[in-house]
Amino acid sequence: MSKLIIAEKPSVAKSIASALGASSRADGFYEGSGLIVSWCVGHLVSPLDAGGYDERFKKWHYEDLPILPEPFRYAPIPGKETALDNVKRLMAREDVTEIVNACDAGREGELIFRTAYNLNNCRKRVKRLWISSMEDAAILQGFDNLRDGAEYDNLYASALCRSKADWLVGINATRMFSV
Repeated sequence: MSKLIIAEKPSVAKSIASALGASSRADGFYEGSGLIVSWCVGHLVSPLDAGGYDERFKKWHYEDLPILPEPFRYAPIPGKETALDNVKRLMAREDVTEIVNACDAGREGELIFRTAYNLNNCRKRVKRLWISSMEDAAILQGFDNLRDGAEYDNLYASALCRSKADWLVGINATRMFSV
């Protein structure tokens, strides 16, 4: 059985893999010692543009406001499709029994991981690595103190609300003041 560790950036994944003994490099991940270490390359998806919900929203008309998508939908960020596919493939591996969110410690890191996790319909158990140093000692100490991912649900909710609010205000206010 393997533990999949998802970092936010390739450089962080490399530091984690090195500290934990996952020294075998493959395409898009490191592996070894019962671990798979990969990365998201920051945000892999972005909220769909208004025109993606309805063709009429491609043109800006005051009468169409407010635009309130439900549910919010996402599209891969151009150039990051390979990284998204890699994370999806690794999450789906049968030997992966647990996933560690090793994205940056903060609201945005939580959003990056959870968005990838949820879009891939992953339901495997999640642990959270919360560190602020990439030194081997800090990484090892962090892995000795992994927390249940559910403890960060409110942080994710906060990040998701901020992201949706940015979209709603950005799309609607920009269009309202422009037309």
